Amino acid sequence: MPSPSPITSETVSRLCRQLPIPDPELARMFGRCFPNTLETTVFLTQEDCYLITGDIDAMWLRDSSAQVHPYVQFAAEDETLRRVIRGLIRRQARYINEDPYANAFNFEPNGRGHQSDLTRMSPLIWERKYEVDSLCYPIRLAYSYWRATHDTSIFDEQWRSAAARILDTWRVEQDHTRSPYRFQRLNVRETDTLPRDGMGAPVAPTGMTWSGFRPSDDACTYGYLIPSQMFAVVALAQLEEIAHSVYRDVLLAAECQNLQFEIDRGIQAHGIVEHPEFGEIFAYEVDGMDHANLMDDANVPSLLSIPYIGYAQADDPVYLNTRRFVLSRHNPWYFEGRVASGVGSPHTGPGMVWHIAIIMQALTSTDDAEVRNCLELLKRTHAGTYLMHEAFDPNDPARYTRPWFAWANSLFAELILKVYAPALSPA
Repeated sequence: MPSPSPITSETVSRLCRQLPIPDPELARMFGRCFPNTLETTVFLTQEDCYLITGDIDAMWLRDSSAQVHPYVQFAAEDETLRRVIRGLIRRQARYINEDPYANAFNFEPNGRGHQSDLTRMSPLIWERKYEVDSLCYPIRLAYSYWRATHDTSIFDEQWRSAAARILDTWRVEQDHTRSPYRFQRLNVRETDTLPRDGMGAPVAPTGMTWSGFRPSDDACTYGYLIPSQMFAVVALAQLEEIAHSVYRDVLLAAECQNLQFEIDRGIQAHGIVEHPEFGEIFAYEVDGMDHANLMDDANVPSLLSIPYIGYAQADDPVYLNTRRFVLSRHNPWYFEGRVASGVGSPHTGPGMVWHIAIIMQALTSTDDAEVRNCLELLKRTHAGTYLMHEAFDPNDPARYTRPWFAWANSLFAELILKVYAPALSPA
């Protein structure tokens, strides 16, 4: 693998110096978090670009997309950023064509990662946990980059082939009994493997598309993960626009529109449940057989992130009910401590709050006081590192996981851009 290139652009450096952040603590945090992905995780080649997540030496389709998202808006004026993002889009398309069921990949076919998993592994694949959101994020990245730069060179035959693989996969997984996908990992906790010989828990056809794992890389309890279904609806609308405007492909656009309608109809029919205290809320997961998992996870897409991913407005009544549920003790993964409170994840266990969730709470809030409170929580919990982490103890923020977690750093940068430079904040 090549060494990281010193590619922190003048655009990034200038923003770190000039963004009008009156709070010195937040300014210092932004100065460390915003360039973190470019400074520490990017590996440029002649053909494309490979991004590691940070302290795990592999490239996730989800994480890599989220890591560069705050840079997209500046790419039109900066060739270095265009080279990085364009190269990443190309590599993501290559990986999806290799296997749309895989979530993380190696730099080259070196056989690293979870090669002993009982699934169709290859030397290029680091992990093969099938997650619907892993296919949504690359569409969002390509769409956002195209809209920001008007660069259509990314939409070559490789990218078009990857888009077709995504559509085919989502179509197949509308009836999971037809799926070729199986996954088992032996001698691990149950959230790292799928039951029923790798099939996952039973589901009934609903129009939605099955997901084996959550964006936390934990197994779904029920196979229709509602936040990921919502993200797929948004991604399909974006892909439909690309099909119309770039490829001039009426049939591809119609296929996107039809699948979008079917998934959304499934969300509305099965994904909304009546809560005795909060009224109608979105479930986190359902199976189409009247079972629902009422919770939220810090990883995005989440229920908290619904306006962020673009599925509904922040003032949508069902979202507001859901938000009140998520940010309460009724959500089994919401935790409170002496220093902070927020949403955690089964991925890191009880009692741990995630920085990504606090950031997402602020990004989706319409209340200035709530946003200020979230910023204070972030200031109090970086444990002197001026960087974001994965999870931390809300009673002792010095006890945290993943000191090098580029996704969280990039999401913090998005929040600061939205608060202090709203005209520049990512779409």
